[in-house]
Amino acid sequence: MRRSRLLITLAAGLAVVTMATVPAVQADSAGTGHAREAGREATSATAANAPESDYFSTVDIAPGATIGAPAIGDNKEHGDLWPSCWSNDDNVYAAYGDGVGFGDTWQDIGVARIGGSPGNLTGAQRASGDGIGRVWGAPQDYYRKPTGMVCVNGDLYLAVQDLKKGTLDNAPSATVVKSADKGATWTSDKVEPMFSDQKFTTVMFLDYGKDNADSPDGYVYAYGLDYNWRDTFDPDPDPTDLYLARVPAMSIMDRSTWQFYAGDSGGTPRWSASVDQRVSVLHDDHRVYQNVGTAGRVKDLSVISQGGVVYNKALKRYIYTSWTEYTYEFYEAPTPWGPWKHFTPKDFGGYPWTHTKHGGYATTIPSKYISADGKSMWLQSNVCPCGGGYPAGDFWAYTFSLRKMSLTPSVPTTPDNAPDAARNLAREPGTVPIERATHFGRAIYNDGDTTQNEDDWNDERKPTSWWGYTWPRTYRLNQVAYTTGTMFGDGGWFGGPPRIQVRRNGIWTDVTGQRVTPSYPTSSAAGTNKTYVFDFDTTTGDGVRVIGGTGGTQTFTSIAELAAHYR
Repeated sequence: MRRSRLLITLAAGLAVVTMATVPAVQADSAGTGHAREAGREATSATAANAPESDYFSTVDIAPGATIGAPAIGDNKEHGDLWPSCWSNDDNVYAAYGDGVGFGDTWQDIGVARIGGSPGNLTGAQRASGDGIGRVWGAPQDYYRKPTGMVCVNGDLYLAVQDLKKGTLDNAPSATVVKSADKGATWTSDKVEPMFSDQKFTTVMFLDYGKDNADSPDGYVYAYGLDYNWRDTFDPDPDPTDLYLARVPAMSIMDRSTWQFYAGDSGGTPRWSASVDQRVSVLHDDHRVYQNVGTAGRVKDLSVISQGGVVYNKALKRYIYTSWTEYTYEFYEAPTPWGPWKHFTPKDFGGYPWTHTKHGGYATTIPSKYISADGKSMWLQSNVCPCGGGYPAGDFWAYTFSLRKMSLTPSVPTTPDNAPDAARNLAREPGTVPIERATHFGRAIYNDGDTTQNEDDWNDERKPTSWWGYTWPRTYRLNQVAYTTGTMFGDGGWFGGPPRIQVRRNGIWTDVTGQRVTPSYPTSSAAGTNKTYVFDFDTTTGDGVRVIGGTGGTQTFTSIAELAAHYR
């Protein structure tokens, strides 16, 4: 499905009830397989936005896709969305929309087998179109789109929704289809869809590893959104809520056995057979890119969307990968129902994108591509050629595309670095550069070259910019040297006095005793490739950044180098 803007619409205003933090999903005292942490009581909130997480000390996401599953022939319209599952035959099965997949005939929906590992992937067509399932609405008005996939006991299950053609603003129904022969043929209820009336019609199965083997309680879990993709100017409400259901693994096709998360009761989740009793497990109504410079550009975006949820077994963490037109928006939780917390988004800036720097939609982390220690993985997302994400004809534009991602959980450490004027903490092992956005996608400001330029122009009228680093451990530090990038006629400098902040326990705090040499002029007089040294009282932290108000009519700053020291 080609689009310049993809969003999901759903009913807002439902309550959020979450569990207290727990280490992993374990059986409760009744043996029902629900999570609980001894000595902690459940907490709840009504329509509270997900707070910021401090679970990971560093989050590193590549600026663009580098790996894909090669298709047959020269047709570049391979398809989008690509929800997937890891089957007992060690292959990944994935479903696509709007393309030829690994065949040569365009269909609104298809299923493929993806073998091998990143860097050596193979793709094979399995089924498409009417061979997968029917369109419930009028075929001239709706087409089929895949939203979620799960493998259980060797069988494949695929969630498919009706989506309004053209406007993409209506997804009235969805169902689940089943394949017992690895995607070649599919069966389903031919009489009525499993979900209707725009309720829970975007279904994303929780990825519990190979053949659902990591499920702790015999259930298959599925997250849902009401409605789905919508046109930019559609009047329906933007997405703010994520819902959760579970179903016994042996009865996925039996709608009467599905149960919906309905809140919390004394530390244990409550479940209801009625979809009308569902309560969101995650609510987030904050907006990004509220003010942009180019007339007609998409703006004021919500952050909940169709992506995926995976259980990272090694880290004992659930990760929900969401996105907006310009950013990735991620969340983590200790249980399927929460409490969900937002963590480090990735901002790819305004178009045009390039082959080496671009975002994408329908973000997922296939569990097969997570390392044994849980810290390294491959993130899948895709970009339609019409969306400005890639140059026309680029191989990675519209297919199963992967980029590297790494996560380091926060672990308390004691700083032990001694004063050393020659030691640049920006170049310590595990350092991850952080910034508000990157124009060119180059994190080049800790390579020692003070003659370069990167900036954070993103066509957004943003009040604040920052450049810095996060570390997997805590350091002592008392000096930061910031070298500017290029001064342009419409920006490139801090318009307000820049200041230094350090991060402790996930919170960014201004340093004390700050002084800067030479004085920073808060205008283009800051100069190109000029170094400003910030000294401050000795402090500790697992992150450091220079932050301040943006400058120029285009509200952006630039950088060539950022060094950090303990002298």
